[in-house]
Amino acid sequence: MKSILIIGADSFTGKHLTSYLKGSGYNIYGSSLNGDNNLFKCDITKKEDLINLFNSVKPDFLINLSAISFAAHGKVDDFYRVNTIGTLNILDTLIESKIVPLKTILVSSATVYGNQGIEMLDESLCPKPANHYGASKYSMECLVSNYFSKLPIIITRPFNYTGVGQAEHFLIPKIVKHFKEKREYIELGNLNVSREFNDISFVCEAYKRLLESNYKSEIVNIASNRAIKLLDVISLMEKIANYEINIEVNPAFIRKDDIKKLTGSNKKLFNIVGEIKQKEFENTLKQMYEA
Repeated sequence: MKSILIIGADSFTGKHLTSYLKGSGYNIYGSSLNGDNNLFKCDITKKEDLINLFNSVKPDFLINLSAISFAAHGKVDDFYRVNTIGTLNILDTLIESKIVPLKTILVSSATVYGNQGIEMLDESLCPKPANHYGASKYSMECLVSNYFSKLPIIITRPFNYTGVGQAEHFLIPKIVKHFKEKREYIELGNLNVSREFNDISFVCEAYKRLLESNYKSEIVNIASNRAIKLLDVISLMEKIANYEINIEVNPAFIRKDDIKKLTGSNKKLFNIVGEIKQKEFENTLKQMYEA
């Protein structure tokens, strides 16, 4: 049975991915910052932690989910210390320990694209990150490309995804929470936009297939090119919760030059791993509402 080490296994994605990959027959090891719930304790900004981790686990595959991912995080330095330098620490420690996994997946973000002024984003575009989160991920991508000749690496750029257990400061969990609590109104920004809101299981299947693929030294979107209107999300939730909510538009939530429709191209991903189908978004919302 092949083993997979998930760094950042206590995250929203990590918990779902652990369960998903176990169900596919893999032996899963995980690490977290605090080492709770039978996970190895590992701070990726500390090389001694990584040395101890790799001395304990010599995985067949590795996925790094560890990151500062909330764009409004207050300490700018943390984005680069964790997202950029932390990732390089992982790769340097693998090389120094003479451990070469069959595949290492490093998770970047679709935010590296910034505002391109077009509706569908593909991997050929030159990134223009507009915040420190995106910039830290893009700097990671640039530096990691120097390791492509030393380790089999794939860098992924996930677009929006959601599911049970996602933090409530993200848009879809925020909306679901309002309906769970039978709130009379909700404050939102631009209502006339469409975005990808993929199911977490779509993302897990993409990671599984990328691990098992022969591809390496690639950057690939985790995207479906499935755009969902924000107003349709509200309509679906009104149907699920069986009541109508009042919407108040808060100008502070509206971004300048907001693109009406924004998705990621799935062409490269599907060329590598085949088409990945996902559940209807209403089913995703229903699972979140009933959880």
